[in-house]
Amino acid sequence: MTRIAVIGGNGYAGHHIVAEAVGRGHTVVSVGRRLPSERVEGTTYLVGSLLAPSDLAARLDGVEVVVAAVPARGDMVGKVRSNVATLIAELPTEVRIGVIGGAGGSLIAPGGERLVDQPSFTDEYKPEALEAIGILEDLQDSDGGHDWFYVHPAGGFGAWNPGERTGTYRDGGDVLVTDADGESFISGPDLAVAVVDEIENPRHSRQRFTVGY
Repeated sequence: MTRIAVIGGNGYAGHHIVAEAVGRGHTVVSVGRRLPSERVEGTTYLVGSLLAPSDLAARLDGVEVVVAAVPARGDMVGKVRSNVATLIAELPTEVRIGVIGGAGGSLIAPGGERLVDQPSFTDEYKPEALEAIGILEDLQDSDGGHDWFYVHPAGGFGAWNPGERTGTYRDGGDVLVTDADGESFISGPDLAVAVVDEIENPRHSRQRFTVGY
């Protein structure tokens, strides 16, 4: 059993990660700026914000894995990268860090270009994608004090396209995962399966990986 904190636990990705981890018997703290109306039984809910990273780090004493699932959108645009960096710096080095990024940083082919750099990538989503990529770059440039993993969901991941839990997924390394028809999708519950699998059986130490069907 692992003590896990999910920052952004009220959000789409975060809520599914909380539910999956609790369902497997882990001790889970869900961090959000308010208490959710629907709660996962067995979860400890903590009102806190990534915008106060030092305070938040102090309140996560005893946690073994911290997963940041806060997208850089709305009032968080331009604020996620710097605050994640501060939070990590304030956490003990034995705490493992997980970050849920976006599809934009995935490569379209081995050794190829990033999805965010393709003409088809919607301009509206570029600020969020580039900030998420910045977090990855900070992790890759870090001095090795913390172990970490970074997850790129498939392109069709989001509350607008929820899907169901199948318990299966494919790991594409740093390349966007697509199916035989060229579609890229992962449900919220199955993204959570991939994240909790990585927590239980680490296979991507200080690495990123993509997930999809």
